[in-house]
Amino acid sequence: MEFANKSLEEYLKKHGIKPSYQRMRIFDYLVQHKNHPTVDVIFRALVQEIPTLSKTTVYNTLKLFLEQGIVQLLVIEENETRYDADISTHGHFKCTECGHVYDIRIDLSCLDLSELKAHRVDEQHIYFKGTCNKCLNKNIN
Repeated sequence: MEFANKSLEEYLKKHGIKPSYQRMRIFDYLVQHKNHPTVDVIFRALVQEIPTLSKTTVYNTLKLFLEQGIVQLLVIEENETRYDADISTHGHFKCTECGHVYDIRIDLSCLDLSELKAHRVDEQHIYFKGTCNKCLNKNIN
């Protein structure tokens, strides 16, 4: 997902979000940095560019984005909340060595979900934890 400033502004408007400069920069950061950042990471990255930015603004903006369905919340660890601008159906893999979170494409048609037919599913989360290929190779050498 890539946006020019005008299309980013239109995307936010289409989802009922007033496209202020700070909101546009926070969303653009999520789109450009696919590292599933935390509020602290987003704040530290953008406060250099936007000195008036507060952590509260980042929290409130992300809450609005969640409510409007343009980002998803990742809670892989209980004490760590991350955000993802990719709202397509996919899973995540978190490396327990380096902490990096990777997107994992999931083909739901391969899963037997027949037991869910009698239920209404509001959310789905598929997380894996382990050691990523980079860390495995680093530990071998």
